[in-house]
Amino acid sequence: MRLSWRAMSEKLGKLLGLCTVAGVLLAGMFFPVVGGLGLLSNRADDNVGTVSADLAGGQLPVVTTVTDSAGTPIAYLFDQYRVPVAAGAISAAMKAAIVASEDKRFYQHGGVDPQGIVRALVHNGGGGAQQGGSTLTQQYVKNYNLYTAKSQAQRIMATAPSYARKLTEARVAIVLDQQLSKDEILARYLNIVYLGNGSYGVGAAARSYFGTTAGQLSVPQAALLAGMVQNPSAFDPVRHPTAATGRRNEVIALMQQQGMITAAQAAGASAAPLGLVGSPGPVPEGCLGAGDAGYFCSYVVDYLAKAGISPDVLNKSGYTIRTTLDRGALAQVKAAVDAQVPPRTPHVAEVMSVIAPGSTRHRVLAMAANRTFGLDAAQYQSSVGLPYQPENLGAGSVYKIFTAAAAMEKGLGIDTVIDVPPSGYTSPIFVNENGAPVPVHNAGTYAGQLSLQDALAQSPNTAFVKLEEYTGVDAVVDMALRLGMTSLSTTPASDRAGAPSIAEVTKSQNLASFTLGDTPTSALELANVDATLASHGIWCPPSPIEQVTDSAGRPVPITEAPCTQAVAPQLADTLLTGMSKDDQPGGTSAAAAVGWNRPVAGKTGTTQQQESAAFVATTPQLAGAVIAFDDSPAPGPICDGAPPYSCMTGNIFGGKTPARTWYQAMAQILAGQPVLPLPPSDPRYLDGGQITEIPDVVGETVDTATADLRQAGFRVATTTVDNRAPKGTVLGENPVGTSVAGQTVTLDISTGQVPPPPAAPGPAPPTGG
Repeated sequence: MRLSWRAMSEKLGKLLGLCTVAGVLLAGMFFPVVGGLGLLSNRADDNVGTVSADLAGGQLPVVTTVTDSAGTPIAYLFDQYRVPVAAGAISAAMKAAIVASEDKRFYQHGGVDPQGIVRALVHNGGGGAQQGGSTLTQQYVKNYNLYTAKSQAQRIMATAPSYARKLTEARVAIVLDQQLSKDEILARYLNIVYLGNGSYGVGAAARSYFGTTAGQLSVPQAALLAGMVQNPSAFDPVRHPTAATGRRNEVIALMQQQGMITAAQAAGASAAPLGLVGSPGPVPEGCLGAGDAGYFCSYVVDYLAKAGISPDVLNKSGYTIRTTLDRGALAQVKAAVDAQVPPRTPHVAEVMSVIAPGSTRHRVLAMAANRTFGLDAAQYQSSVGLPYQPENLGAGSVYKIFTAAAAMEKGLGIDTVIDVPPSGYTSPIFVNENGAPVPVHNAGTYAGQLSLQDALAQSPNTAFVKLEEYTGVDAVVDMALRLGMTSLSTTPASDRAGAPSIAEVTKSQNLASFTLGDTPTSALELANVDATLASHGIWCPPSPIEQVTDSAGRPVPITEAPCTQAVAPQLADTLLTGMSKDDQPGGTSAAAAVGWNRPVAGKTGTTQQQESAAFVATTPQLAGAVIAFDDSPAPGPICDGAPPYSCMTGNIFGGKTPARTWYQAMAQILAGQPVLPLPPSDPRYLDGGQITEIPDVVGETVDTATADLRQAGFRVATTTVDNRAPKGTVLGENPVGTSVAGQTVTLDISTGQVPPPPAAPGPAPPTGG
């Protein structure tokens, strides 16, 4: 076909224009401070050396592995499924295939290929299929910027179709080519490139598609992966096997043309089947892939977030997190929970957590729920942290542990006989929102007096509300916080923004119902309460972490709360032994059903409407808590059965379903371990001290007040408070009422000075300008 002079002139003009553009582009790359485009490139990136150094030593987003205590993986956390491999661990076939298909002059150019740029400009300017002039080094730079971007704006900039971006990438590629060997650049590119089906990098793709490693990839396998780089979706061998085969064979032909393989090798490779294994794709991402360990995995992620390692960091950093999870214990806990309340039981959820006590650590060994960890609520799945987050219905009489501990700290002994008012007792501190007394009822008939130990076992409500009159509600709440119910101080009491915590509201409103356990409760924290008592009163955070290491095996520091002496060791030991007589109906039969032969300290609990029930208990080796509750949007009473079910008037108790679950699991977990005794009681906390009226000394001088208190048998401590009252005047005392002789009473003493007023605000800063 002959062209007219006009057509020939247009073709020539386009060619000259392309040559001019190519020259400017190359000038911008190699002489970046000259010319408009070079200046534009400078504005896009004023520090190419810094960017190149970042890429030379940068960390790609890689998979974090969560393991059990034995080091066996239970979950993988990632944004991009990537299995990094060293240059020497990538097969020669893979390196040849990617060079043949993407950058045949890779080993000749210096990071940027001028021939490739001119060829692409000429070809693209002719209106045909678009060709890229980017080298593998430039593609590495682009992909690195894309896959390490921290915001959508950065991701857009990494792929913006502008000459400024191209020039910046080219300049960085030139510097990078001088800093790294060709083999290292090639390996970095193969580690970062996306190869479809959620696989980033050749290591992940080799495992996903062929069930092999990057070092074992054959010619046809390598050619398939290299061919996908241009368009992972169009050449997806799972969805488009014909297109993928055609593209693979094109790469094989390029390898032959470039002398990388022989004609015979090319023919054999082209005739080979795709050879995919299973269902190509990454391993299940996150805790949803952890099976029965899903709740434990979720707790690990939450715990590390509070310890200073965010989920975003976990998903990119390639850490190895060795946890405290005992797979054997988990299996027994899950089996027991499911046996008592099958996973698809309507309305009824059950959870259990197990902790190993200790003086320096409280290691979480297992946690499980009858609900399968997952996202499909219609299939009775849940991704909420059921075994460790507070459930809203409470744990019932288990909270009487805190009242008993507070009373013992104030002077009572576990053998002290306390009053048990009859059902219907109206306490001056048990009132409704209008301040009117509310009758307190018991679930049975009890003697008019019981020892504190028998009261813990038989659990009359009136006795413990009466006991709160002695201890004060604040002391009981504080005791719960100290022993392990830490979420009470962080969980808002309502959905209102900025609402005070449950602990704050309970104290401010003097809610004596606290001892009856109507407060949202975490089974994990409840287990840790018993772990604290079994650790001679030492509280430690319930930790799921043995060690966190980075991708190089170096320890990663995490911030965990320090252990504290929550209560006196003798109090803890005596209370623990005092909890060994829990004869709530069903408790004894639950133990006998599994042939239980170990000393155990336990407490049952049931909420007033029997919408939930709990059992918490410990041996010297292990502490555990079980809560069964109605998890429907409109909770109602639960009846004990096989399985439990919703009913009009509930009859579930902590000594039934929860106790049966606890004993079934613990009997198996502890099988083969020595039978250990509970700690001995201390005489001071057995019989208690002499209960004495504390003199009211408010308004007296400090000297007079001190003399009066010492005369009554109390020790005295003082603090000072700025106040108008005369210096040395007693403004307040703590505790008040009665206490055991010998206890310390703290006096607030006036300084006689008025606190200075707040400083006046300075002049407002100038505005405008």
